[in-house]
Amino acid sequence: MTPNPRATGTPATTGTTEPVVGVLLVDDHPLVRAGLTGLIDATEDLRVVGEAADGAAAVRGALELRPDVVLMDISMPGMDGIQSTRRLFEAGYAGSVVMLTSFSDQARVVDALAAGAVGYLLKDSDPREVLAALRAAARGHAPLDPRVAGALLPTRRDAPGADLSAREREVLLLVAEGLANKQIGRRLGITERTVKVHLGNVFRRIGVADRTSAALWARDHLLSS
Repeated sequence: MTPNPRATGTPATTGTTEPVVGVLLVDDHPLVRAGLTGLIDATEDLRVVGEAADGAAAVRGALELRPDVVLMDISMPGMDGIQSTRRLFEAGYAGSVVMLTSFSDQARVVDALAAGAVGYLLKDSDPREVLAALRAAARGHAPLDPRVAGALLPTRRDAPGADLSAREREVLLLVAEGLANKQIGRRLGITERTVKVHLGNVFRRIGVADRTSAALWARDHLLSS
């Protein structure tokens, strides 16, 4: 794991009052990491705080640097991105993981999200979409490339919310009440990280991309009767 020397001394906020989002890059190709670093560090509100070339280094880096978002490749030597994601959450990482990979098959997408990733992007995505996804993940949203999201959506003929678990339904209803993740965690006796995982599952199951849309969906389908 390589800390980004340019991140040393970076202020905690931008020229406005918005906090800077720290990003850990994980990819076994130096050229990919260099390109992403240039893209991210050119913004005012995002900053690369470190890099890792394999899954084991990614786990160490996430626990040491505590980035807001880990941008994670899947295919790497040794521990792959899915295993790495699972390990770092088991070890107590409290941020968000967004996958950035060339693989769009449903099995890999499902495995990555089940491991705890909140987002999934393809490497041929528009650079602006990558930056928007990092910002969205830092805010607790679940950015999914439209090319992989369709395969994960439920059939809309089912009863609304029928495939939500009891806990996911509880989290969704509290989102509809306007509670933040930390408040939801206190109310349900679970960690804020667990709330994020449940929300990511909810977003995928009901076919939305952010908590505002999820709240509106809940009001239309769960609270309207």
